[in-house]
Amino acid sequence: MPDSPVVPAASVGSPALWAVSIAVLLGLLVADFVVTRRPHEVSMREAVGWSVFYLTLPVLFGLWLWAAFGGGQALEFLTGFVVEKSLSVDNLFVFMLLLAAFAVPPAVQQRVLLYGIVGALVLRGVFIAAGAALLSAGTWAFLVFGVILFVSALKILHQAVTGADTEPDTSRMRSVRLLRRLMPVADDYHDARLTVRELGRRALTPLAVVVVAVFVTDVVFAVDSVPAVYGITADPYLVFATNAFALLGLRALYFVLHTALSKLVHLNHGLAIILAFIGLKLVLHWAHGLWPAVPQIPTPASLAVIVTILATVTLTSLRAGRRDADLADHTRERTTTPGD
Repeated sequence: MPDSPVVPAASVGSPALWAVSIAVLLGLLVADFVVTRRPHEVSMREAVGWSVFYLTLPVLFGLWLWAAFGGGQALEFLTGFVVEKSLSVDNLFVFMLLLAAFAVPPAVQQRVLLYGIVGALVLRGVFIAAGAALLSAGTWAFLVFGVILFVSALKILHQAVTGADTEPDTSRMRSVRLLRRLMPVADDYHDARLTVRELGRRALTPLAVVVVAVFVTDVVFAVDSVPAVYGITADPYLVFATNAFALLGLRALYFVLHTALSKLVHLNHGLAIILAFIGLKLVLHWAHGLWPAVPQIPTPASLAVIVTILATVTLTSLRAGRRDADLADHTRERTTTPGD
């Protein structure tokens, strides 16, 4: 199979495999809802255990792909998973800001995250189907996806450099304002309930409002995410699998990375570069169809570039954090020196 993203003659996903995969996905989601049915603060041990479980699943799936369909499909899945997982970490950062802005109690935070994951899966499914339809219409869809990723990269880079829109103003979100017009909103959280009866009428809880806000952010991330993974593989089943595996473990990963997320100050810089790189890959593939002399970027090279970018921004973020900590310590020592 060629390394460049081309429309496959036969998808990896047969109807039976699609059915089994969706059934397994629904089963895992039901299990997550059962786990979160009783509000409780998530311990680090619990979060790490679930994170390891959800990171093991895609590894096993990749090995199965390798055995059943060959290394090409397995490599495409692995590369797509790395891209989607990277973008999902940025998604988690926005979730963290929303949970803080709405003052969501720790005991019900994982339920909000789970609702967000379900919403993201549904939206990704819609966008994946739309993307497959565009690709079947012609190779010009690769150019469209490439432009979308370039625009997204510029937007993310601008926000990363200027610090704009880092703190969401929930009072200005149109979805939140519309929701408050349609139904009254209770003042207090009521465990994991979305509605409650107050003064003889049904009212939304603040939990319902924050869930809607999370759904709205899911739309934005789906616009970036689906074209990005279509830059790795044009097989709709593999696109679905990478999204599903990347999203399933977000609930537990959030609590593992809660502290680390604020320290990854260069994450958005890296994600912007990754999206621009995949956009370039898509544009080159489109151009290659018109002018065969135009080079293409093979999937192994894409994986190497993406992993290198993520490793680099992680190291630079940690270095920047240490530098800021040293500067703060130095400033504190100067201000507390006796006789000053």
